[in-house]
Amino acid sequence: MAQKSVTETISFSAEELRRENIREVLKHVEKALNERGYNAINQLAGYLISNDPAYISSHNNARSVIQSIERHEIIEELVRFYLEEHDK
Repeated sequence: MAQKSVTETISFSAEELRRENIREVLKHVEKALNERGYNAINQLAGYLISNDPAYISSHNNARSVIQSIERHEIIEELVRFYLEEHDK
């Protein structure tokens, strides 16, 4: 197994970390909503359209977690994901 040189530059992508964080938050919120018996898609859509946090259960801290990300960033990521997946 080859070792990396200590002088090798490692690429860092803040954008990819931000996108991964959004994905993890959405997965966490989906799981919490499903555990409470809610339709996660409907609840998330209601939140994203209205910006009313009451659409998101406080179960497993889901409401606070989703509010840690700007709503417009979540919408941008969802649109990006949809367009990239359907562009194939």
